[in-house]
Amino acid sequence: MRRSFAVLAGVLLTGACALPASAADGTAEGRGDQGFTLKDPRITESSGLAASRLHPGVYWTHNDSDDGPYLYAVDSATGKTVARITLRGIGSPRDVEAISIGPHNEIYVGDIGDNFGGRWPYVWIYRLPEPKKLTDQTVTATQYVVKYSDGPRDAESLLVHPRTGRVYIIDKKEDGGHLYEGPATLSTSGANVFRPLAAVDLWATDAAFSPDGRHLAVRGYFGGIHYDWNGGRIERKGRLDVPLQGQGESVSYSADGSKLMYGSEGADSAVQAVDAPDRPAAAKSPSRGGGSGATADGSGTGLKVGAVIVAVGVAALFGLRRLRRG
Repeated sequence: MRRSFAVLAGVLLTGACALPASAADGTAEGRGDQGFTLKDPRITESSGLAASRLHPGVYWTHNDSDDGPYLYAVDSATGKTVARITLRGIGSPRDVEAISIGPHNEIYVGDIGDNFGGRWPYVWIYRLPEPKKLTDQTVTATQYVVKYSDGPRDAESLLVHPRTGRVYIIDKKEDGGHLYEGPATLSTSGANVFRPLAAVDLWATDAAFSPDGRHLAVRGYFGGIHYDWNGGRIERKGRLDVPLQGQGESVSYSADGSKLMYGSEGADSAVQAVDAPDRPAAAKSPSRGGGSGATADGSGTGLKVGAVIVAVGVAALFGLRRLRRG
């Protein structure tokens, strides 16, 4: 995905921040939903992340582009790929940016990126049943054409409500975008028109519903926001403690809703776990770092300091806002 010079500068500033080694990693092999590292050398541009409910501890991901119609099932206990799925029955993927799991264990893949900021008049969504057995295999997918009621746009966030199965997209704009709602049921007979539902105060790179469908987490490169869903009349609740990552592209709730899992592009990229602000009461316990915003390895404080350094540096150099206060 094409990024602005400001984002690249932010990555450089990230490398300059003096963080402890544990804060830079954010993960340790074998911690599962406490964080893991993608070990598969074929996964170099992980751009979406979704926790499987059919296979506990497994996360689905995919590359950004130039990889083909592939999905990867990753065991979070080891970071190793346990299955690669080839999608059959679709065209050639163009810019795959997001993945989500809806009701009945169906996987939705968002081929919704647009590096040209609105050149393509339509994009695609692919839907397929999640395999019951995790082996390398080919699975037939259904392809849907997507258009927006107010014209083409770039997007990297696709999410499916876990109760209703309705599909939503958040477009990607530096000054904040919008949550778009798709039809109640997607159709293969024509274009599915998505309409703006609510403003989102973030340059969004991914989003996810909580497992119960009551909450919405939206992330960007340098921060995030969590909302109450309220049937689509979203209500902003606060900022997310997004870890400092070189190219933060993905987010998913863990299957039990206790964690937000944040992914990044790059070979051997880390998926970092942070306590979800809306996590179930039974899962609330002090993190080893001391507070609910700390990551599993206790590096939350260091990550917050690093994020502040990056945000201040980018603002001073380029005068760009990543988040807007509501």
